[in-house]
Amino acid sequence: MEQFAGYKILMAGLVFLVSIFYFKISWPDSTIPQPPGPRPAYQPSDLLPEGIFNLTHLLYWPLTPGDGGDFLASTSPQTSTYNLREPAQASYALGDHLEAVLVARDHRGRPKTHGGDLFRAQLLGPVQKAGVPGDIQDLENGTYLLSFPLLWAGQAQVQVRLIHSSEAVGVLRRIWREKGATVDFKGYFRGEKAEETVVCNVDPQWTGAKGPTCQYRDVHSALSPRPPCHPGLPASKPSGFYHQGVWHSLSCSGRSFPTADSVLGCLAGREVHMMGDSTLRQWWEYLRDTVPSLKPVDLHVTYQTGPLMAVDTSRSIVLHWRAHGWPLRSLRTPVASLHSVAQELGGLAGGPHTVVVLGLGAHFTTFPPSIFVRRLTGIREAVAALLAREPLTLVVIKLANTGYKSVYGSDWFTLQLNRLLRAAFADLRVAWVDAWEMTSSLALPDNIHPGRLIVRNEVDLLLSFICPT
Repeated sequence: MEQFAGYKILMAGLVFLVSIFYFKISWPDSTIPQPPGPRPAYQPSDLLPEGIFNLTHLLYWPLTPGDGGDFLASTSPQTSTYNLREPAQASYALGDHLEAVLVARDHRGRPKTHGGDLFRAQLLGPVQKAGVPGDIQDLENGTYLLSFPLLWAGQAQVQVRLIHSSEAVGVLRRIWREKGATVDFKGYFRGEKAEETVVCNVDPQWTGAKGPTCQYRDVHSALSPRPPCHPGLPASKPSGFYHQGVWHSLSCSGRSFPTADSVLGCLAGREVHMMGDSTLRQWWEYLRDTVPSLKPVDLHVTYQTGPLMAVDTSRSIVLHWRAHGWPLRSLRTPVASLHSVAQELGGLAGGPHTVVVLGLGAHFTTFPPSIFVRRLTGIREAVAALLAREPLTLVVIKLANTGYKSVYGSDWFTLQLNRLLRAAFADLRVAWVDAWEMTSSLALPDNIHPGRLIVRNEVDLLLSFICPT
């Protein structure tokens, strides 16, 4: 029989309200934006690969006291307030940091006495089409310290969004750690005269199914001037900012590839292997749509999971996209097309003309963190082996996007998975595209599949690693 897979949502029901509040500031004019010295986001020496098993350390989040049953005691964006940190200044210099103090309050207006809320903060320059994510420090007493680098001249708005109250995070934490999975998958086994449908999952015991089940298995388990983009760069905080609709990395001097010819000149002679989810497929589609000479190859695939391929034979360019293996929420798709990322990497020779791009995260939010750790362990070993046999292979890792707002796909879940991603590859010479910050730095509606402006900037950063000069 030929095997297919699909999925269904097991649970939903929490409604999360995202509210926004902001104030305006300005600082003296200048001709060009100047990045300050980045603040280290993490210390790789403290996050050795075996550290990814220490989930308590990596996924630390303040606990929420009580059972969360009193809605009026939960954090409210209507009563919470924030102000510039004293002493406030009449003007601010380009390159400095703006700091504010946020006081979380409940729906009765009472200050919270504990932390654990998930806020997102941005500094926005609508006139300059600029934006940068703010750093938020939870003081765990109901107050939060907000810090924003001042990277462009003129007026700006500080915007703070309450994504989840600490009480909602408590519910998410319980779902993530105590419930085996928030989605079930269906396996379709089709023969010549019959078809059978059974429940599948990473661990069949989670399904509670009485009848036949199937199991998904994986056999592997100071920047002035900034350097050219290359793997192994230390992370900066923030990782970059937008100005005039262009993302400026604070880790390296990213380049722009505004024309089809500039993209072709960078990709000439290279084979690019993209393995991940639909947010990474957007990169493949952007390149296909931007470069007319990149012709899609008809692989007779009618499923959203691919695989996809485009080629430019005159310039020896081959561009692949393939969905990562289970778990993958999709419509019915042949199981044979869902290859293990670790196995795919094991089959690559690698070399200076090979580019590997990995995008993991979104489909793992419906399972406990241990599932993601187990998968990362096998993929990390495969990446390490690839770089050992061909050190000039470029491996690029895309962090997961913001944009989810439900109990089976929340920004809080995604934030935790991104921490694990950083830790898993901390000691390997890989390149990073911080899609978390690139999808949360502009005044745009949250969308797990961002628009063309953001995708273009993500692809430009990828190409900057491929062609740094």
